Amino acid sequence: MPHDDLQNFQPGQLLARGAARLLTSYGFVSVEELIPSRGLRVDLMGLGPKGEVWIIECKSSRADYQSDHKWQGYLDWCDRFFWAVDAHFPTDLLPDETGLIIGDAYGAEIIRMGPEDKLPAPRRKSMVQKVAMTAARRLQVLRDPEAGADWG
Repeated sequence: MPHDDLQNFQPGQLLARGAARLLTSYGFVSVEELIPSRGLRVDLMGLGPKGEVWIIECKSSRADYQSDHKWQGYLDWCDRFFWAVDAHFPTDLLPDETGLIIGDAYGAEIIRMGPEDKLPAPRRKSMVQKVAMTAARRLQVLRDPEAGADWG
């Protein structure tokens, strides 16, 4: 992605880009805007080399965080949960029992590791499959935009 293209992204998307780069450094792959369950859409889901499932919610401002009333519903869909914010975000707003990532469009750093709460095996299998299917569909649509017409 050329540098100039970054100006077309929203602040949360820029945070997701940097957080995805961080995940890559840990051997993870990631998918943005994944739907783990009806009514939920996570900003970034990471799948680790040992099948770990991490969710990262990207918040670009105090108002963005305070308007998020669904984040606790994400905890049932991951082994670890993190907030990704920029260096100017008031991190004292974020719950201590969640992970914290500080970043920007170019990278990120884990400041506080999210506590581990391992998914039950059937849910893990479902999430791994969902990540794989979502990523494969998106790749297929990049190669053949008409292919996505059937997915509505």
